[in-house]
Amino acid sequence: MEPKQGFFEGPPQTMFTFGVACGLAISAIAFVFLGGINAAPGSASASEKVVANANILQPTQPVANNVAPPASDVPKATEDDWVRGDLGSAKVVMIEYSDFQCPYCSSHHPTMQQLVDEFGGSVAWVYRHFPLTSIHPQATPAAVAAECAGEQQGNDGFWSMADALFANQTTLGQATFERLAGEQGLDAASFKSCLSSGKYNSKITSQQSGGASAGVTGTPGTFINGQLIPGAVPIDQLRSIIQGEI
Repeated sequence: MEPKQGFFEGPPQTMFTFGVACGLAISAIAFVFLGGINAAPGSASASEKVVANANILQPTQPVANNVAPPASDVPKATEDDWVRGDLGSAKVVMIEYSDFQCPYCSSHHPTMQQLVDEFGGSVAWVYRHFPLTSIHPQATPAAVAAECAGEQQGNDGFWSMADALFANQTTLGQATFERLAGEQGLDAASFKSCLSSGKYNSKITSQQSGGASAGVTGTPGTFINGQLIPGAVPIDQLRSIIQGEI
Protein backbone atom coordinates (compact mmCIF):
# COMPACT_ATOMS: atom_id res chain seq x y z
CA MET A 1 0.00 0.00 0.00
CA GLU A 2 1.33 3.40 -0.89
CA PRO A 3 1.55 5.92 1.89
CA LYS A 4 -1.18 8.55 1.97
CA GLN A 5 -0.22 11.61 -0.09
CA GLY A 6 -0.08 14.86 1.93
CA PHE A 7 -1.63 18.12 0.72
CA PHE A 8 1.73 19.74 -0.04
CA GLU A 9 2.72 16.78 -2.21
CA GLY A 10 -0.05 17.43 -4.73
CA PRO A 11 0.34 18.19 -8.46
CA PRO A 12 2.67 21.13 -9.31
CA GLN A 13 -0.09 23.18 -10.96
CA THR A 14 -2.23 22.92 -7.85
CA MET A 15 0.70 23.95 -5.62
CA PHE A 16 1.49 26.95 -7.85
CA THR A 17 -2.10 28.17 -7.76
CA PHE A 18 -2.20 27.76 -3.99
CA GLY A 19 1.05 29.71 -3.58
CA VAL A 20 -0.22 32.65 -5.63
CA ALA A 21 -3.43 32.80 -3.63
CA CYS A 22 -1.54 32.78 -0.33
CA GLY A 23 0.74 35.55 -1.52
CA LEU A 24 -2.19 37.78 -2.48
CA ALA A 25 -3.91 37.11 0.83
CA ILE A 26 -0.81 38.00 2.88
CA SER A 27 -0.31 41.22 0.89
CA ALA A 28 -3.90 42.25 1.51
CA ILE A 29 -3.60 41.61 5.25
CA ALA A 30 -0.35 43.58 5.45
CA PHE A 31 -1.95 46.51 3.62
CA VAL A 32 -4.86 46.60 6.05
CA PHE A 33 -2.76 46.49 9.22
CA LEU A 34 0.22 48.59 8.13
CA GLY A 35 -1.33 51.05 5.72
CA GLY A 36 -5.02 51.09 6.48
CA ILE A 37 -4.55 52.59 9.92
CA ASN A 38 -2.85 55.59 8.37
CA ALA A 39 -5.58 56.14 5.81
CA ALA A 40 -7.31 58.74 7.95
CA PRO A 41 -6.81 62.35 6.82
CA GLY A 42 -3.72 64.02 8.28
CA SER A 43 -2.07 60.78 9.45
CA ALA A 44 1.45 59.72 8.44
CA SER A 45 2.84 56.41 7.24
CA ALA A 46 5.17 54.38 9.43
CA SER A 47 8.21 55.44 7.38
CA GLU A 48 7.19 59.10 7.54
CA LYS A 49 6.89 58.85 11.34
CA VAL A 50 10.46 57.50 11.57
CA VAL A 51 11.78 60.41 9.50
CA ALA A 52 9.81 62.91 11.57
CA ASN A 53 11.13 61.50 14.84
CA ALA A 54 14.70 61.58 13.51
CA ASN A 55 14.30 65.24 12.62
CA ILE A 56 13.02 66.07 16.10
CA LEU A 57 16.17 64.59 17.63
CA GLN A 58 18.48 66.82 15.56
CA PRO A 59 19.86 70.02 17.17
CA THR A 60 17.89 73.06 16.09
CA GLN A 61 21.10 74.86 15.15
CA PRO A 62 23.62 72.18 14.10
CA VAL A 63 26.70 74.38 13.99
CA ALA A 64 28.95 71.34 14.30
CA ASN A 65 28.68 67.61 14.85
CA ASN A 66 29.40 67.83 18.56
CA VAL A 67 27.02 70.64 19.42
CA ALA A 68 24.52 69.43 22.00
CA PRO A 69 21.32 71.13 23.10
CA PRO A 70 21.28 71.77 26.86
CA ALA A 71 18.89 69.77 29.01
CA SER A 72 17.96 72.99 30.79
CA ASP A 73 19.27 76.53 31.00
CA VAL A 74 22.82 76.87 32.25
CA PRO A 75 23.02 78.94 35.46
CA LYS A 76 23.53 82.57 34.48
CA ALA A 77 26.98 84.10 34.86
CA THR A 78 27.23 86.71 37.61
CA GLU A 79 29.90 88.84 39.25
CA ASP A 80 30.29 86.05 41.83
CA ASP A 81 31.85 83.86 39.12
CA TRP A 82 35.53 83.81 38.25
CA VAL A 83 35.61 85.71 34.95
CA ARG A 84 38.20 86.66 32.36
CA GLY A 85 36.77 89.61 30.53
CA ASP A 86 33.88 91.94 31.28
CA LEU A 87 30.42 90.40 31.64
CA GLY A 88 28.85 93.81 31.28
CA SER A 89 30.24 94.59 27.83
CA ALA A 90 30.78 91.13 26.38
CA LYS A 91 28.58 90.08 23.48
CA VAL A 92 29.58 86.46 23.98
CA VAL A 93 29.84 84.67 27.32
CA MET A 94 31.68 81.35 27.42
CA ILE A 95 30.87 79.32 30.54
CA GLU A 96 33.27 76.41 30.88
CA TYR A 97 32.76 73.45 33.22
CA SER A 98 36.18 71.95 33.80
CA ASP A 99 38.34 69.58 35.84
CA PHE A 100 41.93 70.51 36.73
CA GLN A 101 43.08 66.89 36.41
CA CYS A 102 41.36 66.27 33.07
CA PRO A 103 43.91 66.10 30.20
CA TYR A 104 41.33 67.30 27.67
CA CYS A 105 40.65 70.33 29.85
CA SER A 106 44.37 71.02 29.95
CA SER A 107 44.55 71.06 26.15
CA HIS A 108 41.37 73.16 25.97
CA HIS A 109 42.63 75.81 28.40
CA PRO A 110 45.05 77.56 25.99
CA THR A 111 42.32 77.59 23.34
CA MET A 112 40.02 79.50 25.67
CA GLN A 113 42.83 81.89 26.59
CA GLN A 114 43.55 82.60 22.93
CA LEU A 115 39.89 83.29 22.15
CA VAL A 116 39.64 85.83 24.97
CA ASP A 117 42.80 87.54 23.71
CA GLU A 118 41.59 87.56 20.09
CA PHE A 119 38.13 88.96 20.70
CA GLY A 120 39.06 91.34 23.51
CA GLY A 121 36.10 92.94 25.25
CA SER A 122 33.59 91.11 23.04
CA VAL A 123 34.10 87.84 24.92
CA ALA A 124 34.00 86.89 28.60
CA TRP A 125 35.11 83.51 29.93
CA VAL A 126 33.60 82.03 33.09
CA TYR A 127 35.26 79.07 34.84
CA ARG A 128 33.18 76.60 36.83
CA HIS A 129 34.15 73.37 38.55
CA PHE A 130 33.13 69.92 37.34
CA PRO A 131 35.52 67.47 39.07
CA LEU A 132 35.27 63.88 37.83
CA THR A 133 36.16 62.44 41.20
CA SER A 134 35.77 58.78 40.25
CA ILE A 135 38.75 58.98 37.90
CA HIS A 136 40.52 62.16 39.03
CA PRO A 137 41.22 62.05 42.78
CA GLN A 138 43.06 65.39 42.73
CA ALA A 139 40.35 67.28 40.83
CA THR A 140 38.46 68.51 43.88
CA PRO A 141 41.56 69.38 45.94
CA ALA A 142 42.88 71.34 42.94
CA ALA A 143 39.56 73.17 42.64
CA VAL A 144 39.81 74.06 46.34
CA ALA A 145 43.38 75.32 45.80
CA ALA A 146 42.14 77.65 43.04
CA GLU A 147 39.33 78.91 45.27
CA CYS A 148 41.74 79.53 48.13
CA ALA A 149 44.00 81.52 45.82
CA GLY A 150 40.99 83.57 44.77
CA GLU A 151 40.11 84.13 48.40
CA GLN A 152 43.44 85.88 48.98
CA GLN A 153 44.05 87.60 45.65
CA GLY A 154 40.63 87.89 44.06
CA ASN A 155 39.85 87.19 40.42
CA ASP A 156 43.46 87.54 39.27
CA GLY A 157 44.61 85.16 41.99
CA PHE A 158 42.11 82.50 40.96
CA TRP A 159 43.09 82.62 37.30
CA SER A 160 46.79 82.66 38.09
CA MET A 161 46.39 79.50 40.16
CA ALA A 162 44.15 77.92 37.50
CA ASP A 163 46.81 78.47 34.83
CA ALA A 164 49.49 77.05 37.13
CA LEU A 165 47.42 73.97 38.03
CA PHE A 166 46.98 73.05 34.38
CA ALA A 167 50.67 73.66 33.73
CA ASN A 168 51.53 71.28 36.61
CA GLN A 169 48.73 68.78 35.98
CA THR A 170 50.93 65.68 36.19
CA THR A 171 52.08 66.48 39.75
CA LEU A 172 48.88 67.71 41.40
CA GLY A 173 48.81 67.20 45.17
CA GLN A 174 49.34 69.00 48.47
CA ALA A 175 53.03 69.67 47.85
CA THR A 176 52.37 71.15 44.42
CA PHE A 177 49.50 73.29 45.70
CA GLU A 178 51.68 74.75 48.45
CA ARG A 179 54.60 75.31 46.08
CA LEU A 180 52.40 77.14 43.57
CA ALA A 181 50.91 79.24 46.37
CA GLY A 182 54.40 80.29 47.42
CA GLU A 183 55.35 81.16 43.85
CA GLN A 184 52.18 83.22 43.58
CA GLY A 185 52.92 85.15 46.75
CA LEU A 186 50.04 83.78 48.83
CA ASP A 187 50.19 83.68 52.60
CA ALA A 188 51.32 80.11 53.24
CA ALA A 189 49.58 79.55 56.59
CA SER A 190 46.24 80.95 55.43
CA PHE A 191 46.40 78.98 52.21
CA LYS A 192 47.18 75.71 53.97
CA SER A 193 44.34 76.29 56.45
CA CYS A 194 41.96 77.05 53.60
CA LEU A 195 42.86 73.81 51.80
CA SER A 196 41.84 71.70 54.78
CA SER A 197 38.82 73.74 55.89
CA GLY A 198 36.26 72.27 53.49
CA LYS A 199 34.68 75.72 53.10
CA TYR A 200 34.50 75.48 49.30
CA ASN A 201 33.21 71.93 48.96
CA SER A 202 29.58 73.02 48.71
CA LYS A 203 30.38 75.65 46.07
CA ILE A 204 32.20 73.10 43.93
CA THR A 205 29.38 70.57 44.30
CA SER A 206 26.77 73.20 43.48
CA GLN A 207 28.57 74.27 40.32
CA GLN A 208 28.89 70.69 39.18
CA SER A 209 25.20 70.03 39.82
CA GLY A 210 24.24 73.12 37.84
CA GLY A 211 26.36 72.00 34.91
CA ALA A 212 24.94 68.49 34.99
CA SER A 213 21.39 69.82 35.00
CA ALA A 214 22.22 71.93 31.95
CA GLY A 215 23.48 68.91 30.00
CA VAL A 216 27.17 68.57 30.86
CA THR A 217 28.18 64.90 30.98
CA GLY A 218 31.97 65.23 30.74
CA THR A 219 34.77 67.75 30.69
CA PRO A 220 35.39 70.19 29.29
CA GLY A 221 31.84 71.36 28.62
CA THR A 222 31.61 74.91 27.29
CA PHE A 223 28.47 76.97 26.83
CA ILE A 224 28.74 79.77 24.27
CA ASN A 225 25.80 82.09 24.84
CA GLY A 226 23.87 79.13 26.21
CA GLN A 227 24.81 76.60 23.52
CA LEU A 228 26.69 73.58 24.84
CA ILE A 229 29.86 72.55 23.00
CA PRO A 230 31.12 69.32 24.60
CA GLY A 231 34.78 68.37 24.54
CA ALA A 232 38.06 70.00 23.60
CA VAL A 233 37.26 71.12 20.07
CA PRO A 234 39.45 72.88 17.47
CA ILE A 235 39.79 76.61 17.99
CA ASP A 236 38.48 77.32 14.48
CA GLN A 237 35.14 75.76 15.40
CA LEU A 238 34.76 77.90 18.51
CA ARG A 239 35.98 80.98 16.67
CA SER A 240 33.32 80.44 14.00
CA ILE A 241 30.56 80.16 16.60
CA ILE A 242 31.72 83.29 18.39
CA GLN A 243 31.89 85.26 15.15
CA GLY A 244 28.35 84.17 14.37
CA GLU A 245 27.18 85.40 17.77
CA ILE A 246 28.96 88.74 17.43
